[in-house]
Amino acid sequence: MNIRRNAACRKGLRIGVATAALGVLFLHAPQANALNIFGLRLFEREQPEEVVIGTPQPYTVEFAVTGDDGTIERALKQASRLWNDREAPASGAAGLIAKARGDYLRLLDALYAEARYGPIISITIDGREADNLPPDAELRRPATVRIAVDPGPLFHFREARIVNSAPPAADPRDAVDDPAKRGFRAGELAESGAIIEAGRLAKEAWRQQGHAKAEVIERRIVAAHDASVIDATLTVAPGPYAVFGPVSVSGTDRMNADYVAWMTGLPVGREYDPDDLKEAQDRLARLDVFRSLRVQEADQVGPGGTLPIEVIVQERLPRRFGAGGSYSTVDGLGVEAFWLHRNLFGRAERLRLEGRVAGIGETVDPEDLTYRAGITFTRPGVFTPDTDFSASIFGDREVLDIYTRNGVTAQTGFSHRFSEELTARLFANAGYGHFEDDFGEREFITAGFLGGIAYDTRDNPADATRGIFAELTVEPFYEFNYGNAAARVVAEARAYYSIDDDSRIVLAGRMKLGSIFDPPIEETPPDKLFLAGGGGSVRGYAYRNIGVDIPGGTTGGRSLIEVSGEVRVRVTPTIGLVGFVDAGYVDEEAIPEFSGDLRVGVGAGLRYLTGFGPIRLDVATPLDPGPDDPSVAFYVGIGQAF
Repeated sequence: MNIRRNAACRKGLRIGVATAALGVLFLHAPQANALNIFGLRLFEREQPEEVVIGTPQPYTVEFAVTGDDGTIERALKQASRLWNDREAPASGAAGLIAKARGDYLRLLDALYAEARYGPIISITIDGREADNLPPDAELRRPATVRIAVDPGPLFHFREARIVNSAPPAADPRDAVDDPAKRGFRAGELAESGAIIEAGRLAKEAWRQQGHAKAEVIERRIVAAHDASVIDATLTVAPGPYAVFGPVSVSGTDRMNADYVAWMTGLPVGREYDPDDLKEAQDRLARLDVFRSLRVQEADQVGPGGTLPIEVIVQERLPRRFGAGGSYSTVDGLGVEAFWLHRNLFGRAERLRLEGRVAGIGETVDPEDLTYRAGITFTRPGVFTPDTDFSASIFGDREVLDIYTRNGVTAQTGFSHRFSEELTARLFANAGYGHFEDDFGEREFITAGFLGGIAYDTRDNPADATRGIFAELTVEPFYEFNYGNAAARVVAEARAYYSIDDDSRIVLAGRMKLGSIFDPPIEETPPDKLFLAGGGGSVRGYAYRNIGVDIPGGTTGGRSLIEVSGEVRVRVTPTIGLVGFVDAGYVDEEAIPEFSGDLRVGVGAGLRYLTGFGPIRLDVATPLDPGPDDPSVAFYVGIGQAF
């Protein structure tokens, strides 16, 4: 690689990948203080750091790019520090000159990314080429900076070859994309990013097949300027085959180090797989015990092909307290708090105490409020590192327009993570409830099981822009007072689609279906029946106020259909707008007969986007309100509606 003067542009720099019409460039070990290109760092000339010398140096900057390619101009402006910092003075004349000299290489890097390997770059300060100015040069105030770039022709690959590429993977989970599919092939634009990505994929293909120390040992780039083509050859050294060695743990305080090693799920002797290392990192992170966490492999493969693994951690404080709330003009104010111990006995056992009060609004009479309090114990890593045990007990007072309930519920069981996307759970549960509704005062005692399976590919559960979420739960139970066996089935699906690559416009949809089989409504616990309405259901209607009409009032139904659609638009990095439609239907039969009315709510919302999720404000109106429904409802909360 060289930088040489161009006779046609005395003060400019003619930058190419070869000094002749056809040249060869060998790229080996990276060098410090140099240009990062083709995955390595070039130009061994050290670049001076910008330092504060004298008074601040104001300047104006003009940017001129030959041709009418707006993409090139945007990429160059984004790469230029002179351009991006133009609103603020440089740190002295020397600082401005240093910034300009650094821009030569930053602009070159941007041009290589666009497959431009024969550019002319000129950066002048007060009419003098910045590369020729001494650090103590006298400059005008403000100095006049001009950046002129002729991108030159586009280069294409004439040859794109990988020497010693990995064989096809026997396990489909170990398959890595062919670099040719990412643009590393003859005839494609010779963007530097395609060469970098080809090297990464060639290395990763070997690593996925147990060769942990695979490396690209040579990048041979040949440029023919007369034909505007690139010949690129990457040579890979796979290194020795490796299996996981012993796992060591450092940095633990309260946590049991042997337990941490076991929770990685990396048994000695299993073929090395980088995906297993990532799963180990994620599994330990889900324990929510560590402030910092790193799972790293040894620098070298040891005797017998074993590769030792080291886990380095720093623990969090074991206790945590939190509080939150939500508000709507229909449901009133709800406040909640919890206390958590996340490491009771050194194996990340969690004990959580929580309480909630809701319905605070027109009244503060304790008899008219909803309460919930309980305790949950969770033990991660039973039977397998991906299996958790939990047990909980809660007491409730629930005050709705349709019924009032006082009760206690308890459940215990296991959840298991089959993969990053697929989880399942199985719990035994029991409950007691005393109800007051249009059927009078009744008591129900139930016992049964709850099984569920969920599939989740969302990119961010709090503010998804891509992916799907689907869940199926089945709850068979027996009610003792009336002697009924029953089964409650609920299926829910959510989907998210980004219109553009930056996810500025997102379409979101949700559907929920539910049925409860066999017992008649009057012999089924009201909290097992289905109701719709409220902030997490059909916005605009009163909370859980959409049900089945009966003489004297409304009750829950034996089947449910809910559908929601949203258009989410990000206006600025922190502000978003939402338009939505919700619909809900509740039927008295387990298989809907659609004899009742479909309730629809429409509205719009404002989102303030934060690092922990959007703060949500929704305004909704019901299209077919009942006597207890408002004409307009407001909702405030954290996270998207679904």
